[in-house]
Amino acid sequence: MSETDPHIHVEQKVMQAGAAYRNLIASSLGRAPDAPDVVTAGCGLRVPYAMTSTRPESVTCLACREHAHREHLRYAEQVERLSRMPGAPVTGEQAAKAARWAREFAKRFAGG
Repeated sequence: MSETDPHIHVEQKVMQAGAAYRNLIASSLGRAPDAPDVVTAGCGLRVPYAMTSTRPESVTCLACREHAHREHLRYAEQVERLSRMPGAPVTGEQAAKAARWAREFAKRFAGG
């Protein structure tokens, strides 16, 4: 971990980062997990949690932006694939909405 790294990163587990995910865990378990002091970023560096963001416009590390772009696209494909399976817990419409959201986020990470 470099103390002089001026970049804002994304967590390596980008789909499990941020307030929405923490709220999901808290509502499921009745307890919020503590935020870590240091995390592994999408670029592979260990960085202070305070130097990460889930907002594409805030992320300045190019490798992290590329990582988040790929992860959001992968999530979109996974949601669509799982929604087509028998007994899927989400409808096709719900999956399409989630996939559309993920692709829009991926586009923002790509700078588009």
